[in-house]
Amino acid sequence: MRWRRSLGRTALGLTLVSLPEKPGSQGIPGKLLKRKGASVYVYEFSRPEFRDVLRDNMDQSGVLLWVKAEPFIVGALQIPPPSKFSLHYLRKISTYVRTRTVEGGYPRLSWSTWRHIACGKLQLAKDLAWLYFEMFDSLAMKTPEERLEWSEILSNCMSEDEVEKQRNQLSVDTLQFLLFLHIQQLNKVSLRTSLIGEEWPSPRHRSQSPDLTEKSSCHNKNWNDYSHQAFVCDHLSDLLELLLDPEQLTASFHSTHSSLVSREAVVALSFLIEGTVSGARKIYPLYELALWQPLHAETGFSKTSKTFSFYKLEAWLRTCLTGNPFGTSACLKSGKKLAWAHQVEGTTKRAKIACNTHVAPRMHRMVVMSQVYKQTLAKSSDTLVGAHVKIHRCNESFIYLLSPLRSMTIEKCRNSTFVLGPIQTALHLHSCDNVKVIAVCHRLSISSTTGCIFHILTPTRPLILSGNQRVTFAPFHTHYPMLEDHMARTGLATVPNYWDNPMILCRENSSPSVFRLLPPCEFYVFIIPFEMEGDTTEIPGGLPSAYQKALSQREKKIQVWQKTVKEARLTKDQRKQFQVLVENKFYEWLINTGHRQQLDSLVPPAAGSKQAAG
Repeated sequence: MRWRRSLGRTALGLTLVSLPEKPGSQGIPGKLLKRKGASVYVYEFSRPEFRDVLRDNMDQSGVLLWVKAEPFIVGALQIPPPSKFSLHYLRKISTYVRTRTVEGGYPRLSWSTWRHIACGKLQLAKDLAWLYFEMFDSLAMKTPEERLEWSEILSNCMSEDEVEKQRNQLSVDTLQFLLFLHIQQLNKVSLRTSLIGEEWPSPRHRSQSPDLTEKSSCHNKNWNDYSHQAFVCDHLSDLLELLLDPEQLTASFHSTHSSLVSREAVVALSFLIEGTVSGARKIYPLYELALWQPLHAETGFSKTSKTFSFYKLEAWLRTCLTGNPFGTSACLKSGKKLAWAHQVEGTTKRAKIACNTHVAPRMHRMVVMSQVYKQTLAKSSDTLVGAHVKIHRCNESFIYLLSPLRSMTIEKCRNSTFVLGPIQTALHLHSCDNVKVIAVCHRLSISSTTGCIFHILTPTRPLILSGNQRVTFAPFHTHYPMLEDHMARTGLATVPNYWDNPMILCRENSSPSVFRLLPPCEFYVFIIPFEMEGDTTEIPGGLPSAYQKALSQREKKIQVWQKTVKEARLTKDQRKQFQVLVENKFYEWLINTGHRQQLDSLVPPAAGSKQAAG
């Protein structure tokens, strides 16, 4: 409904407003004064009523829609999708599952039905079929208690058959899962664009990318909200057609001018799109805005058939789609700048850290961090809780983020150690060299890494994507006082734990030598050098027996050495001389291993240089 500007105030303090149509059923509390022309009505409102009406009945041009970031950040696997995820096959799946309502095909798709489709018809390996099914299920809004309960069920299974029996109890929203499969095309590699040196999306959609180094290119489409928006705009017709009932499609699976979109389809599309009304703070799922009565003429919704006109709905979506106000670009442009890291003497680069947590609702929080250089950065903060975090171009640093996180991406980092709080969804590393990561996470995936070590506790198999060399997996080997509390908040348990059973997803990595498991003789526990409140006093779940045995043997050697020194009966001067020798050797070891830098950076900053809160 289009609201005209106020016509003025009466002597009694009332406000006159003109409307292009008679509101009638809109529940307008004002009093009709007169009719002006063919389609303009003048109403009288008290001031409180006027404010409420304007708030609740915005101009349709004030509706803002955007593409949600999380399905792409967490849900789009960073490899080209299987060829059978093309639109042609997804349309066939969409038609097929609707004929299998009794067998668990629609409106909820069971694991057994998806396994039958993926393995029997698409010729996917069972592990790959489960990967996509479980990835989508991990995006569902579940309580931590529900996730912990599922972990307990799996940990009690004694065989693969028992695991499969439990998986058969799972189901996902059919239409949303089809959209999830389609957005895997985000990372599809085009042979044509590879040859001519242009990367999708096409130039007509290309805007300045949100690169943390203020350059014009950003190749990680999962974190590029411009790519998200361009993908949905380019494929909007396909996405809608994928959600249509079969009778609304032609024999070639295309829509017609009279095609109708069901309410269920628009609810499913809310998986990718949400929005608000300008001036309002609340975020609405797409279907609530599309069903809003003042917009029925624009969205093509019919109260009689309870459906939307395909072409009116598509036109309305294209008109209202805009940039994500909580995306990476907005975070970098107008987010709060955080001074968590200090300028290092002799360097020209200053760490750049920004967040949107002061304005973003839960599930939209984001923290981006770049160019931390030769520093130790440690933070446990509400700013990090439930946030999607990206760390970019950090070198020779030690970074501790000891809060429960939603997701974590580490990109183009070198010679650094990252100790992270529990990550509820995905931890992804790309293009990193000589990096050590210590984390509890729902899923780990890595691409284009060299010489990296991962001390991981995870209920899913780590994913080795393309371009990796000399990857080392090791058991999670540290703790901090709030760790178990943070694990409970993110729904992560200590079992099952598949840290030592990675899945190789790219043919180039088919050689087993692409990764190794850390030998127990090279294993040491990691001590987090900060004091916090909390109850966790040991490594959650303990250590695998081989690694615990190696630690015990090393401890015995230390005891034998201490006994030898004690029984040597050194004189006072000899003890001093021996102590100096040991300290010098220890100092040499600190320098040679690089640990001296970490110890020096743990020294508290001088007074007057406190870090910014956040």
